Amino acid sequence: MEQALRKKRSLKNVLTFIIPSLLGIFLFMIPISYKGDITIPIAVLSGLIQELLAGYLPHIMTAIIILTLLGTLLAKTVRPEIMARNPFLKTLLDVPLIWFVARILGAIFAVCALFKLGPEMIWSDNTGGLLLNDLLPVLFAVFLFAGLFLPLLLDFGLLELFGTLLTKVMRPIFKLPGRSSVDCMASWLGDGTIGVLLTSKQYEEGFYTKREAAIIGTSFSVVSITFSLVVISQVGLAHMFVPFYLTVTAAGLICAILAPRIPPLSRKPDTYYIKQSGNYSEDKIPPGHNSFSWGMTQALDKAGTHRGIRDFFISGIKNILDMWMGVAPIVMALGTLALIIAEYTPFFQWLGLPFIPLLEWMQVPEAKAASETLMVGFADMFLPSVIGASIESEMTRFIIASVSVTQLIYMSEVGGLLLGSKIPVSFWELFVIFIQRTLITLPVIVLVAHFLF
Repeated sequence: MEQALRKKRSLKNVLTFIIPSLLGIFLFMIPISYKGDITIPIAVLSGLIQELLAGYLPHIMTAIIILTLLGTLLAKTVRPEIMARNPFLKTLLDVPLIWFVARILGAIFAVCALFKLGPEMIWSDNTGGLLLNDLLPVLFAVFLFAGLFLPLLLDFGLLELFGTLLTKVMRPIFKLPGRSSVDCMASWLGDGTIGVLLTSKQYEEGFYTKREAAIIGTSFSVVSITFSLVVISQVGLAHMFVPFYLTVTAAGLICAILAPRIPPLSRKPDTYYIKQSGNYSEDKIPPGHNSFSWGMTQALDKAGTHRGIRDFFISGIKNILDMWMGVAPIVMALGTLALIIAEYTPFFQWLGLPFIPLLEWMQVPEAKAASETLMVGFADMFLPSVIGASIESEMTRFIIASVSVTQLIYMSEVGGLLLGSKIPVSFWELFVIFIQRTLITLPVIVLVAHFLF
C-alpha cells in the first residue's frame, strides 16, 4: 500500500514538473511565425492585448501610476493596518524616499503626457509622449502575460534541471549559476524586460547573490530578435539582418565574459537579498548521481512542493502588480528625464566627443556623426538608429545599429526596469557599465564591419 502511494506521488511529481515546464518553454522560448515575423507566444498574446485595448492603454497606465502614488502616500502617512499584515503590500508601497520622489515625478509626467499639459519638452512625442504612448502600453501587456505565466518557469522545477545541467558552462565562462541560462534564453527569444523580471524574482527568492543578479540583469537582459530586426530596418540595412545579428551575438558574448570581471560588477558582494535558498544545489552533485539525474531529482522535489492552481494564480498576480506598480512609475520618471536631456540639450553629443579620435583611428567613415549616436543610447536604444539613419556610409550605419543593440542598458526600458526592480544596481553603476559595454563591443563590431564592407 505504501509503495503504491509512493509511486502515485512520484508520478504526480513527474507530471507536475513536465506539463507546466513544457508549457512555460513553449510560451517563453519557442520561436513561432506570426504574421510574417518570428516571435514567441508571450509576445503574440501581448500584441493581441495591445490591439484590443489600443486607445485605452495610455489612460490605464496613467491610472496605475497615480494609484501607485496614492498607495505610497497612504503607506507613508496613514500607515493602514492592512499593510502591517501584508508583507507584499508593504514592500510594494512603503518604498524608500528616492523611489517615492520617482513615483511623484512619474505621475506628474504621465498626466502631462496624457493631457498634453505643461512644457512641451515633458509631453512631446520624443519624450514623455514616446514613453506613455509607445513603451508603457508594451510593458503593460508584456508584464500582464509574462508576470502571470512566469511561475511556469520558476515554480515547477525547470530552473533546477537547467541549472544543474548547465552550471559547468555558465560558472567558468560567465561566473554565473547554470539556471541563469534560462533568463538569457527568455530575453533573447522574447524580450529584455522578461529577463529582468525573471532575474529579479529569483534574486528575491535567494537563488542569486547580489553580484550574480547584477551581472545577469546588465549582461543577459538582451534585446530580442524581433526588436533587433526593427533597429537594422531603421538604418536601411534589413537585408543584412543575419550578419548583423551574428555580429551582435558575438560582441554580446565577449562583453558578457569580460564585464563581470571588472568593477563595478566584480566588486558586488556574494551575499543574498534575504538568505540563500537552502532547498537547491546545482554545484554539489552527491555520489551516485550525474548532472542529469541530480537535476531531475531536484526538479521533481521542487514540483512536489507546489500547492495547486490557486497558488499559481496568486503568485502570477503578485508578479503583475509588482511590475505594473513597482516598475512603470520609475520607467516613466527616469525615462522621461533621460529623453528630455537627449532631445533638448547637447549633453550626449558632448559625451560622444572623446569617441571621435577613437572612431577615426578605427577608420570609421563619418566619425563625428557616428560619435553623436554612441552615448545617446543610454537614454533610449532606438535613438542612435533614428539619428544615424541619415548617415550616408552603410558601414557606419551598420556599426551604429550593432552598438546600440549591444549597449543593452537604456533608461527608457531596461535601465529603468533594473532601477525599479530589487536588483542591486545604482544609476551611476548603470552609466559606467553602459560605457564599458560600448568600449568592449565597439572594436569587435568595427572589426567585423571592415570585413563586411
